[in-house]
Amino acid sequence: MNSVKYQPSRHIMDFHLAGFAYCDGLDVIEELKLGQNVQLVREEGNPHDPDAVAVFYQNTKIGYVPAQYNSLFSTLLYYGHGAILESRIQMVNLETHPERQFRVVVKVSDARVGESK
Repeated sequence: MNSVKYQPSRHIMDFHLAGFAYCDGLDVIEELKLGQNVQLVREEGNPHDPDAVAVFYQNTKIGYVPAQYNSLFSTLLYYGHGAILESRIQMVNLETHPERQFRVVVKVSDARVGESK
């Protein structure tokens, strides 16, 4: 029998995209497919939440990380560590409420060199 080397999950968090109905997601909704890359961007000066983290697809803001989950991402982004995060569309269900249509998964990037992954 072959053996497999244990590797911990790169998964950090997943969440439903907040605020989709109030952003420009409808402008790109046809492009938002399962597995599509999205970017997390700290939104300095947001009057509603000092830790606000917007979610962008290309140059279009499509929503936010929900407030109860954004502190870690806000801190990492503030200190310039955004490159360690990989964010993708994890779930699409256009038949439900706008706040439940898209789920995003965030993983830590694998920067190992020379190791079998």
